[in-house]
Amino acid sequence: MLVQSAVLTEADGDPVAVDNAGGRSDVLLVCEHASNRLPEGYGDLGLPADALTSHIAWDPGALAVSQRIAKNLDAVLVYQRFSRLIYDCNRPPTSPAAMRDVSEVFRIPGNENLSEAEKARRTAALYLPFQGRIAQEIAARTKAGRATVLVTVHSFTPVYYGQKREVEIGFLHDRDSRLADRMLAAAADTNLYLIARNEPYGAADGVTHTLEVHAIGPGLLNVMIEIRNDLITDDVGQGFVADFLTGLLRESLVDA
Repeated sequence: MLVQSAVLTEADGDPVAVDNAGGRSDVLLVCEHASNRLPEGYGDLGLPADALTSHIAWDPGALAVSQRIAKNLDAVLVYQRFSRLIYDCNRPPTSPAAMRDVSEVFRIPGNENLSEAEKARRTAALYLPFQGRIAQEIAARTKAGRATVLVTVHSFTPVYYGQKREVEIGFLHDRDSRLADRMLAAAADTNLYLIARNEPYGAADGVTHTLEVHAIGPGLLNVMIEIRNDLITDDVGQGFVADFLTGLLRESLVDA
């Protein structure tokens, strides 16, 4: 893939990464908010260090959990290599949330008053290659007669705008709830985590964009997984959650 030099330098490298490219599982894992890295040419966007390591920049722990699930299932994993502060790849270019100038309590000076040309450059450099790589993977599978189950993995903060969130894992869906239904049923008797449907977000919040683009229309089984990030701060927590979710996916996809 060619580096988009208008936004990314040669040193930055490609915007999208793929783990386990030859994975045999029907599951295709996607992690849109895997990294808090910013392209060289954008500095810190005028943000303090604590903001750049906080949830506004990425989904802490989500990539590590995704990588563990990918290994458990022998699944392909596609993930974004740059922070959602520069472009949120789970939002379309028309969304104000794609390139926010405010996130929670933080102003993002480097995103204020962006020109249409700059928005177009970021879209071309980050969003299009990322969503294009997912589309490419699905098309190749379809051509080979393989099924695709699209699973996106995210994390969320325990406290949001001062409100504590009790839910620990959410299974989110848009119009197609088939896989979420199965996973919720498989998890019904668990005492390990507090699990809910469409929490702490739902489709009305605009968070199911990747599912809408690639799965809803073609009728692919799909789900978005949200994990409270205090559960996945270290290897132990990441391993427990990944193994738990792997088991639910396996159970939910029997005879799918």
